Amino acid sequence: MTASLEQLRRCHFAVDLGAARTRVYVKGAGLVVDQPSVAAVNTRTGALIAVGEFAERMTGRTPHYIRVMRPVSGGTVVDIDMAQRMLRHLLGDKVRRQLRRKPFLRGAACTPHDADPLAQRAAIETLVGLGARRVELVDTLIAAAVGCGLPVERPEATMIMVCGAAATQVAVLSLGSIVTAERVPVGGEAVDHAIVQHLRHEHELMLPSQSVRPLQLALSGNGLSPYGPQVTEIHGRDVATGLARSVRVDTAAVRDAIETPLTAVLDGIGRVLRGCPPDLVADVADRGIMMVGGSALLPGFDHMLRQATGVPVHIAERPDICAAQGLGAMLEGRIAALALDPLAT
Repeated sequence: MTASLEQLRRCHFAVDLGAARTRVYVKGAGLVVDQPSVAAVNTRTGALIAVGEFAERMTGRTPHYIRVMRPVSGGTVVDIDMAQRMLRHLLGDKVRRQLRRKPFLRGAACTPHDADPLAQRAAIETLVGLGARRVELVDTLIAAAVGCGLPVERPEATMIMVCGAAATQVAVLSLGSIVTAERVPVGGEAVDHAIVQHLRHEHELMLPSQSVRPLQLALSGNGLSPYGPQVTEIHGRDVATGLARSVRVDTAAVRDAIETPLTAVLDGIGRVLRGCPPDLVADVADRGIMMVGGSALLPGFDHMLRQATGVPVHIAERPDICAAQGLGAMLEGRIAALALDPLAT
C-alpha cells in the first residue's frame, strides 16, 4: 500500500476502477456508484451516449456508428479521457457538486499489486480529471482484505484471493503488509471465453455475449462439482447456417472446459505458499483462503480450490464490493493503525 492510513483519512472519495465494474465511495455518503465499466460513444460526433448498465446492454446490438468501449482493462486504465467522462456521468451532477465544494479535494484509487508506474500514473490522472488535487494509491489486495474483515494488522497470516474479470491476485498478508503475492492472468473473462470456445468447437454454436453469464448460473447449486445439473439447453446461432438453434449441452463437459483455465490459479496459489515462511503457511492451513471479487461467485469454484489445496476456502459476504468497502473503511477511519514503537535501549 502506497498511502498511509493517516493520508487516507484525509481523502474525500475513493474509486475502485475494475475491468468489469466501477465503484465509487464518497466519505459520509457510502457507496454511491456500482456500475459496469462500459461506455457507448457515437463515432460520428464523439458524443457519449450511455454508460454503465445501459451501455453494457448495448454490447453487440449497436449500429456501425456506435462503439461500446471499456476504458479499463485488467485493472488498469487504458483510455484516460474516456474513463474520466464515464466517471463524471456515473457520479452525476449532484455528487460532483458536493465534491467540488471541498477546498482541497483528495481522492484514493485501487491499483493491482504489480501495477507499473505507467498504470499508477493513469489511475492518478483519471481522478485528477474529476477535480482531485491529490490522489493516494492503495493496493487492491490490502483494500479487499480490509473490506472483508480480515485481521491484516495482526502478526498472523491471512491469505486472500482477489478474483477479477481479467486476472486473479493471490497474496499472504501479515502485519498490514504483503509477504508474498502472485498475479495470474486468468479471471472471469477467461472462463467466459472457455465456455464460448467449447460450444463453438463441440456444438458449432456461437453464443451471444449476454448469454455466457446465464450459462454459468445454470451450473449453480453444486456448480463445478459432479453433482450439478446434467443437461442445460442453450440458445445461439449456428456457425454454418447463421440461423438460430438450440442445443442440449452436457454440463459435465462445460465444467471440464471451465476447469482448464482455472488450473493456472491453483499453480499461482502453490507459488505463493512456497514463497512463505513455514509459520505463515501453518496459519493459512488453519484459517484458510478468503475469496473476494466478482468471479469468486462462480458456482463450485471454492469447492474445486478446497479439493485441490486441502485448506479451508471461504467466500466473503459481499465479495464483489470488498475492495470498495475496504477503501471506505480507511477513509472513514474505522481501521486502527498498528503502532510499532521502537524499544528504548
